[in-house]
Amino acid sequence: MKLLVILSRFPYPLEKGDKLRAYHQLVHLSHDHEIILCCITDKLPNEQDRSKITPLCAELHVFKLSRVKQLGRLCYAAFSSKPFQVHYFYQKSVARKIQQIIQSTAPAHIYAQLVRTTEYVKNFHEMPKTLDYMDALNKNYSRRTASSKGIRKFLVKEEAKRLVAYENLIFDYFENHSIISSQDKNLIYHEKRESISVVPNGVDFDYFKPIQESAKKTTDLIFTGNMGYLPNEDAALYLIRSIMPKLWQEDQNITLTIAGATPSNELLSLASDRVKVTGWVNDIRDEFNSAKIFLAPMRQGTGLQNKLLEAMSMQLPCITTPLANNALKAIHNEHLYVYQDDKHLVTLVMHLLNSSESRLELGTNARKFILENYSWQSANKILQELITTQ
Repeated sequence: MKLLVILSRFPYPLEKGDKLRAYHQLVHLSHDHEIILCCITDKLPNEQDRSKITPLCAELHVFKLSRVKQLGRLCYAAFSSKPFQVHYFYQKSVARKIQQIIQSTAPAHIYAQLVRTTEYVKNFHEMPKTLDYMDALNKNYSRRTASSKGIRKFLVKEEAKRLVAYENLIFDYFENHSIISSQDKNLIYHEKRESISVVPNGVDFDYFKPIQESAKKTTDLIFTGNMGYLPNEDAALYLIRSIMPKLWQEDQNITLTIAGATPSNELLSLASDRVKVTGWVNDIRDEFNSAKIFLAPMRQGTGLQNKLLEAMSMQLPCITTPLANNALKAIHNEHLYVYQDDKHLVTLVMHLLNSSESRLELGTNARKFILENYSWQSANKILQELITTQ
């Protein structure tokens, strides 16, 4: 059937969680459906990135948002109750074009990723629609307030409040709803939230696979992610400023790598002989391969941490927080370690650094857990059923 998909970013390269999710869903859905893809973006994709997506689509439409209009919409948002991001991604000129595409192609179903895209399609009632919340954005923003200051703190708190209301309001415009984890599902405050389908992310097992035991490890610890995402930056800064000094009291030679796109100047300034901040890397597997232990000290954010799925799939021993593991649902001391405070984290790191046997056992169990629970095939089967049952 014809399926119109609307995204708030072009789904390549895969440096952001929403792009990774969209890309793998498109790969699967394109086998059975005629995809009409509409991407709203700040930056037009280059030909190389476009070539990764074009084969998946019957039609590909990319709409570059006007910066001037975005600023105007944000000013207007001050007098509105809708989330700032909904205003940021909405422009009437783009809405008219999407309306024309829907009228001319007559899709059998519309799939919208993230609430920020919903204004474009919410009032089309001729065909069923699915909203992928992805994660509970309201909680994502409310958790950021603790580390925000000044005007940013006010704006983040206001966005969280608006998202609670909007996530609830927009629910009724869509026949189907999906989200990345049961933890996030319980943070959508709608009376019918139990009807939301949990569609997790998966891992490309063949791409993220274990390395040979003899591979040289050039760093002890690693944390990865897009550093332009505030929860990732918060985790990286926490590691460098709070945890590494405690670890250096145990062993002054312990090294840490922070790998991922768009690190801030603040983060870059903390690089040293013992702390490497890479910025964008062409192949994140090389960074995983170089490390003994993967750390995911997430204190903010929501959803399922792709970085954890990938590290575990590569058979790296992982240590994370209860917040991150609540969505993952791995078992502490079997599939990974879950720490409760700074002292506990330091103890767990030192134990793994001093025991290659423990690292191997934990990493092996991690890989097995991911293989059994997080395949893209099984995740996309749920989405396929959701879209085709209406």
